[in-house]
Order: sequence, then C-alpha cells, then structure tokens
Amino acid sequence: MARARSSFVCADCGAVSAKWEGRCAQCGAWNTLQEVVETARTDRHRFAPLAAVTPVQRLADIEAREQVRTPTGLDEFDRVLGGGLVSGAVILIGGDPGIGKSTLLLQTLASLSTRVPVLYVTGEESAEQVALRARRLGVAGDAVDVLAEIRLEQITQAVLEHKPAVAVIDSIQTLYSGELTAAPGSVSQVRECAAQLTRIAKQTGVTLVLIGHVTKDGALAGPRVLEHMVDTVLYFEGDTHSSFRLVRAIKNRFGAVNELGVFAMTDRGLRGVNNPSALFLAGHARRVAGACVMATQEGTRPLLVEIQALVDASHAPNPRRLSVGLEGSRLAMLLAVLHRHAGVASHDQDVFVNAVGGVRITEPAADLPVALAILSSMRNQALPEGLLAFGEVGLAGEVRPAPRGQERLREAAKLGFKRAVIPRANQPRQPVEGLLIHPVDRIEDALAVLSHSDTC
Repeated sequence: MARARSSFVCADCGAVSAKWEGRCAQCGAWNTLQEVVETARTDRHRFAPLAAVTPVQRLADIEAREQVRTPTGLDEFDRVLGGGLVSGAVILIGGDPGIGKSTLLLQTLASLSTRVPVLYVTGEESAEQVALRARRLGVAGDAVDVLAEIRLEQITQAVLEHKPAVAVIDSIQTLYSGELTAAPGSVSQVRECAAQLTRIAKQTGVTLVLIGHVTKDGALAGPRVLEHMVDTVLYFEGDTHSSFRLVRAIKNRFGAVNELGVFAMTDRGLRGVNNPSALFLAGHARRVAGACVMATQEGTRPLLVEIQALVDASHAPNPRRLSVGLEGSRLAMLLAVLHRHAGVASHDQDVFVNAVGGVRITEPAADLPVALAILSSMRNQALPEGLLAFGEVGLAGEVRPAPRGQERLREAAKLGFKRAVIPRANQPRQPVEGLLIHPVDRIEDALAVLSHSDTC
C-alpha cells in the first residue's frame, strides 16, 4: 500500500515545510501554512509531458505565428481577453459569491455553441440548477453540453471523449483527485487538479476556463502557484448591491494587463456597456464642491471617473483618513504634500475620498484630481464646469506626466469637457478641438485654478 505522509504547504507561495510554523520561511507570510496529507504515488511516470520533446533552437530561427482567436460573442469580454479565446489557453476567473461569474460564462458558452463544441462542468450545482438558470436568463442551451461532476479523472475522460473547443470548470476548488487523500479545496487538491487540467488543455488544444473562489481579502483561494500555472487571470469587481460589474485582467499572456470590461447585470444576464465613462460620472443638477473628474487609463481604454472628497472638522484626537476605490497610503502622502508645498493644512480635519461607481483606481495619475477635490471641499467652492484633471504629484510638489495623455484628452473632448488641468509634459503638440488645456508644473499652480473659477 502507498504510504500517507503529512506536510505543511504555504497558501501564498506554495512552499512546503516538514512541520508547522507561524511564519512561512519562503515568503514571510504569517499563518499561511496548511497541513496536507498525501498518499505517495507508486507510478512515477503517470503524467504525460506537456508536448513532444523538441530539440534546442535558436531564438532567431523560431517562427512566430499570430495566435488565432475565437470571439466569445460578448464584446466587453473579448476586450478583457485581448480579442477572444486562444486555443489551448487556461483562464482563471475569480470574484465574490453572487457577482456573476457563472452567469457570464454560461452566456459565453451559449454564444460559442453555435460555432464550436462546448462543455460546462459544474461541481457546485446540479445539472437541473444550471438548466433553470439558463431558462431564467433566456440562454439557448441546445448545443451546450453539461456535466455535473467533481472527480478529476471523470472530467478528464469527458474532455478527451467529447473534444470540446471550450470547457468551463465551475469551480476548481470543488474538484478532487482520487490519487490524493486530501479533502477537496485543500492546497494539494487545488494544485494537483489545476496542473492536470492545464496539461490536458496544452495537449488537446481545448480552451479551459476555471472559476475560482476568493478569500475575504479578495484574493483567489488556494495556493498562489495557481495564478502562475494559468495563462490569464481575471477578477470580477464591483458591489453585489449594484447592477454594474467590472472584469479586470490581472495577468494575460495573450493581451494587455489591467484591461477592463464593464457589464450591467439585468434580468437577462450580463450585458456589455458601450460607454462606461457615463457610469462613473455622477449627474449633478448644479456644480458641487468636492467633485473633480479624472481621466484614467485602464489597459487600452481611457475612462472618465468622478473623484469626490469630503473635508470636515474632526471631533476626535486622531482625524480620520478614509479612501474608497483609491490607495489610502497615497492619500496620506498627498495631504502632507499639500501642507508642505501649498500651505493647505488638514491636521484637524477628517478627509474622505471616494471614486464614484465602485471602480478601483491604482495608478498615481489620480493624485492631481484628488488634490483638487480636497481643496474644493475644504473651501466649499466648486471647480469650474466641464473641468477634468490627471497627473501624479511628487513629494517635492512637482506634477509628473501620465502615460497616454493624448488618448485621455481625446476621450474627455468626445464627452463634452471644456477644460483640462494636466502636467506640462502631457501638453499636446496640436490643440485638442473644444478643449482648453491648463498645463501645470507644480501642485500650487494646479490649485490656483480654483481662484480663477469664474474667468478660466
């Protein structure tokens, strides 16, 4: 009989330890070691290689061919993927429960089934539940094959027999392999099942989409090595109480990273949004203090997002600094820069900053619009109508350029904006029709826009 052995695996980096420790010796994370009981394999050659053995080649002699892509039928999903699905690619998509992962992929398979064979493997629901959801969404499932199974060996056999072009696994945390004695969802099971399915995808050319659970911190559950195995990692973002969903590409070997797809949840499933900038711009009947529109860049798509700030007198010894949708550490840094270089003191003020629409902005180009919104709220003075801004603010008070400034300005002009406060390095050589540009070098120059709100 095969012997059972126990080890401890780090859920973040996948490092293996012979005994439990509070801190992983490999990555330094705390309380991430999980006990794994495995049965040693007797057949060392059970796994087939990913591809046939090839000789060593010179890089210049290798023929580079363009990847053939299959459109999914959902334009926003194709945008995030880089243009469509690639044969043999493995895609991992994660998100909060109820955010719409299964709905999106069921719609995708229904659209693809009219052109290529597809397979939907469900491990969390029964086949009847999947059929009920398809009828509720109005999805035509005449050519969609469904398999309710969690055993890896049975799923592998079904993929090899039916030879689908696209297969969806819902979800990877529910699968288990009979070769291991660990429970489904454990580190070893998730890693083993993902590795086996990745081998099948590379050998047969089937496009494999894995649905993954997320932890309370928003990270994909299971070993971090799971994200390294796959070709593409997508995250569902957005508030479950809102009708809008964002799909962001965190990793993509076949397209741009940080690409964003915007969907609206309806009673007929997810629908792509053609003009997402309109979603993130709050409609005000009149100009209000503390609001500034930012031109951000998500992958290849420019987006306009409204940044709101509220500055109020603090009644606590330690004033609060709260940031929603923006980095909290940059907010604290920006307040220090405003105090040092612009004379704007907020040591006795509560400062709240929010990105409208539930979008998450990570680029430093949000510094300048955040600073303008904070000063606008502090003075209770609205910014000029039709004004937007972007630019990074350095610790010395300088305003640094942002990438793809021309595309941001063109998007703003297309939506009817009249003024733009931008870094001087982003000033276009040719004027943008209908847009008055205010190039600035330092933060104090940008804040002077408020003093000229009636004339600029």
